[in-house]
Amino acid sequence: FGLAAAGRPRAAALAALGWAAGTAEFAWARIAPGPRDRAEVTTMLATSALIPPLASWHFLRGAVQHRTVTPWRGLPDLVLFDRDGTLVHDVPYNGDPAQVRPVDGARAALDSLRARGVRIGLVTNQSGVGRGLITRTQADAVNARVAELLGPFDTVQVCPHAPEDGCDCRKPAPGMVKAACAELDVDPSRVVVIGDIGADVGAATAAGAAAILVPTMVTRPAEVTAAAHRAPTLVDAVEDVLAGAW
Repeated sequence: FGLAAAGRPRAAALAALGWAAGTAEFAWARIAPGPRDRAEVTTMLATSALIPPLASWHFLRGAVQHRTVTPWRGLPDLVLFDRDGTLVHDVPYNGDPAQVRPVDGARAALDSLRARGVRIGLVTNQSGVGRGLITRTQADAVNARVAELLGPFDTVQVCPHAPEDGCDCRKPAPGMVKAACAELDVDPSRVVVIGDIGADVGAATAAGAAAILVPTMVTRPAEVTAAAHRAPTLVDAVEDVLAGAW
């Protein structure tokens, strides 16, 4: 009908003929096995004419409805987590393992990744070491307590430098993400970084990894707006990863 309305009757006729031929071929393929009585032939002819346009309609409707759905990418090879504010409640410059408190659902979320064969790691800025507020031994003890409560990590990367040191490991620099990938022989494009501030997202992006931001009270509004992928909680972020939506 569209071709006829456009003033192309010959093309419209050829299209209609092609459609009729295709429908006849489809109908015969369904009728041929038998029993080929009148009732069956009538039913097959009618339904064979209806099935192609209905199938096309459902395909187009599904394509329109799901045009904004993120394609399923499968599971990543590695998920890297920020520590303070993401896996555990933030205690500024914490050097005391006794003050480690996991966020709700953290252990179950990490276990769900382990159960699916996804490796996990920790990437944490600890500028308190560089500023002389805690020792590296204390920082490592806190990390050990996190692992005790949440299960083992396949890699732990710590930046002990102060912001003014100009290192390449302090997030948003990509050093720790790249080091984790090198240690485990993982391509950064198969890595997801989950954190609560823009520096976590920035480190992931600079390394060529994906990022999911889980905002907290300390996350700046501009960081939330800028994040391409956000999740309301750590559990939701991990569910997105497991769903292939990263």
